[in-house]
Amino acid sequence: MVLSVVGGGARDSSATSAKSASSTPTSPPSSSESARAPTVVDPAADLDQQLRDAAWAGDVATAQQLIAAGADVNAKDSTYQSAYLISTSEGPLELARLMLANGADLSSLDSYDGTGLIRAAERGLALIAGELVQAGIDLDHVNNIGYQAIHEAVWFGADDQPSTDTVRVLVAAGADLDTPSESEGLTPLQMAQQKGYPASAATLTAAQGAPIADPDAALLAAASAGDADGVAVALRSGADIEARDDRERTALLLASTYDRVDVARLLVAMGADPDALDDRHDTPWLVTGVTGSVAMLEALLPAQPDLTIVNRFGGVSVIPASERGHVEYVARVVQTGIDVNHVNEPGWTALLEAVVYGDGSAPYQQIVTILLEAGADPSIADAQGITALQHAQQRGQSEVAAIIESYS
Repeated sequence: MVLSVVGGGARDSSATSAKSASSTPTSPPSSSESARAPTVVDPAADLDQQLRDAAWAGDVATAQQLIAAGADVNAKDSTYQSAYLISTSEGPLELARLMLANGADLSSLDSYDGTGLIRAAERGLALIAGELVQAGIDLDHVNNIGYQAIHEAVWFGADDQPSTDTVRVLVAAGADLDTPSESEGLTPLQMAQQKGYPASAATLTAAQGAPIADPDAALLAAASAGDADGVAVALRSGADIEARDDRERTALLLASTYDRVDVARLLVAMGADPDALDDRHDTPWLVTGVTGSVAMLEALLPAQPDLTIVNRFGGVSVIPASERGHVEYVARVVQTGIDVNHVNEPGWTALLEAVVYGDGSAPYQQIVTILLEAGADPSIADAQGITALQHAQQRGQSEVAAIIESYS
């Protein structure tokens, strides 16, 4: 159990008296220190303490420097907090990944004998829980107040997306759902019912259904239908997360195609490949450029998709998004570092497609502006040597032409 800290992304630790009584004493940053400003590495000071301080601040860059200088991610202070354990309850995801990549001891326990998974589960940090599950952490460890991770996710959670996502991750991973907590004497399902959390209760109820004869088929069907509980149960039943349908589409690609965001979040947390290609050379990430779903884009980003993979036309996702007038998507995707000047096989950039396939209306004017602000080069011509400005002029798109001229 862990205390809530300002800026740590945790829920209120005073939600129940039991939670308050079982919280681990810590020395987190004060509210004035929690803006996550970079920490200066002092070689003469205790590197391990500096690393713990960086972990409390969520300062990934400084943590990297300290680890390179020899700081131990598993070194604990007097309250049994290590940088690794702090990262599991405070995040961000990149910090937890850094700790795991640098020798985090998955068996390490806090002062309440809680693992990193128990800490992440309490906070509703589904993505971190998923990373720990993939790393092989004990799913069913019991802390010294009698809770497993699944109990913490439900009892100290809420009827909200983070808690529901976390419960689904633990169900999908195969966590024990039958053992009651020692204090309340309730199973996870009974906890969800007593708390009045219908989403978590539905997930836990689904996991107690009849065995699945063909888990792979069930996984693909549930992903297509947007049934996140069905996906969790299929994975729990042994489905291959990279199983393919007759068009070589994985569950994550199906979720992306049909904009099943709840499903995508679960699959990403469980390690699904965002770059898996189907028979049309689409990936889960590439499909977002066609659908224009910003929510799906956000769901996939934690999976670290390869933004350079191209579709069957040789284009990256910003090109079809610009062609189709997906303003919000283009505004978000240019922030990812995607190449806004990538040229596809027909010879088009995103800017050229926004003009050639657009109609010069307000959405396309916005897209042209966004692309130019992001560094799109208006001097790049198409395969016939015609620039975006010339195309706009030829098509009578006077507003678009004026925008391009202002950046030329």
